[in-house]
Amino acid sequence: MKTDNKELRDNEGGAPLAKPRKRVAAKPHGSRLPEVAKPVIYQMLPRLFSNTVENCVPNGDISQNGCGKLNDITPDVLKKIKELGITHVWYTGIIEHAHATDYTAYGITPDNPTVVKGKAGSPYAIKDYYDIDPDVAVSIPDRIAEFEALVDRTHRAGMRVIMDFVPNHVARCYHSDAAPAGIEDFGQGDDTTKFFSPTNNFYYIPRQLFQPQFPIDNYYEFPAKASGNDCFNAFPSRNDWYETVKLNYGVDYGDGSCHFSPIPPTWMKMLHILRYWAAKGIDAFRCDMVFMVPLDFWEWAIPQVKSTYPHIKFIAEIYDVNLYRDFLFRGGFDYLYDKVNLYDTLRAVQCYNHSAATITDCWQRVDGIGGRMLNFLENHDEQRFASEQYAGDATKFLPSLVVSSMISTAPFMVYAGQELGEKAEDAEGFSGKDGRTTIFDYWSVPTLRRWFNNGKADGGGLSAVEKDLRGVYERVLTLLNKEKAISEGEFFDLMYVNFENPDFSPHRNYAFLRHYGDTTFLIAVNFSDEPMALKINIPQLAMNMYGLKEGKRQATELISGRKQTKTLSAETPFETAVAPWGAVVWKMK
Repeated sequence: MKTDNKELRDNEGGAPLAKPRKRVAAKPHGSRLPEVAKPVIYQMLPRLFSNTVENCVPNGDISQNGCGKLNDITPDVLKKIKELGITHVWYTGIIEHAHATDYTAYGITPDNPTVVKGKAGSPYAIKDYYDIDPDVAVSIPDRIAEFEALVDRTHRAGMRVIMDFVPNHVARCYHSDAAPAGIEDFGQGDDTTKFFSPTNNFYYIPRQLFQPQFPIDNYYEFPAKASGNDCFNAFPSRNDWYETVKLNYGVDYGDGSCHFSPIPPTWMKMLHILRYWAAKGIDAFRCDMVFMVPLDFWEWAIPQVKSTYPHIKFIAEIYDVNLYRDFLFRGGFDYLYDKVNLYDTLRAVQCYNHSAATITDCWQRVDGIGGRMLNFLENHDEQRFASEQYAGDATKFLPSLVVSSMISTAPFMVYAGQELGEKAEDAEGFSGKDGRTTIFDYWSVPTLRRWFNNGKADGGGLSAVEKDLRGVYERVLTLLNKEKAISEGEFFDLMYVNFENPDFSPHRNYAFLRHYGDTTFLIAVNFSDEPMALKINIPQLAMNMYGLKEGKRQATELISGRKQTKTLSAETPFETAVAPWGAVVWKMK
């Protein structure tokens, strides 16, 4: 859907809510970093990343458990992150969101803790889209300047900055004290007598008091607003997103009708927010739950942001393969989460004895768009790989890591602590002991704390196993952009010619080729507790496609560094040993 620029300009403003506090002018961010062939993303929650408090108390407040700060992410820290092979850092949870900490002294309206999840609150219950969360600032009045300085440090370290854009919902008590003059708050001027109005920002439950299915104290909301997970009643449960309010993009969920002309006020406000942060010098938005917002909005908003900031990438959190192509080709996204496809398949192979042959289905399902998937083994929503709820053993990570990061030219993401084998064994508070690192509580992460080592970022407190794990991650991740066969090359699945191979188990092994120019990689993994001596068939089709000449070659296994003479032929199988829960990446010229 298109609209002319005049309509956009005329509708961006509104009556100023209050005199804004003094702002610190943005600093120049230097020259734009060059494009990278294969983004390798490091996700971190600054609140957790540099918190050094060792003896945190479940459900503890910020004074008890502490909190990491943006300023803790120093040039030395960023240098070490980049050495992992990282090209982008996703700073999660840095926009001001609802929490139980009282910042009244700084002009921030306090939140009612009974409608906040945990003491620290959800990073996705946004309270002020135009502000940085005071928790992560050393000087709270200068928190925007501290963020701008972090963007500049990250760029100087040679990495790009990703931040969250949360379009579907806001905190129940949303109020911006940092918005530029003339920008109306969400909900300002809404007709609260109607469930839906095209000009409202929220959905209301007329004549109903907000009364969730658990006790709340001293909180009054009448009429109740719909909760963020499309809970269109006044009685959300603990399992609902009760701490958030659903935003209205012009869809009447009562009858399914859409009201996108004239442009809804919510669209205008969200476009302004995107441009506000783009002007700070960031490089990408990770967009939360994109499928809960009309595709028409993305089709309208993304091109307008890119018309001014063409370098900015948009990454979509999405959980329906059937929607992938619409969000790429119509919505305008650059990359999409591939959680329900490759991630879920690798987890099933790892944990539930599913066949490794099912990995073939994954690339076939996204054939033609595979390079625009975002692959990962962990993020803040998922259980830690090393947790007892997942693999239960950090040392079993290699086959999943190699497949997920090398199966295509797609970006790959690592969640802070993953590279150290973080197990998420703590019951932190609201989160509980669920195999995830909490996003709701003030806490510190044991492996990150030992690696951070009070700001030295030298891994001084790590065990030998943790150091080895990080070393393997570094070797694998640095290959992703060092080797063009991986970052830009072609992919050839070898499974179809090895199903009946007695020296290859399609149930526990997966193998494929990557090729670029005069370089061919043979990559094979072993999802089992037993060492395997594999003899892998290579079809004549692959030899012909890549112009490969049959014969012996000097080959280097890039994870271990060992060198061997290998036979590359359609007549003679390629032989390689693969350790239990291991992988090999053989490079041949």
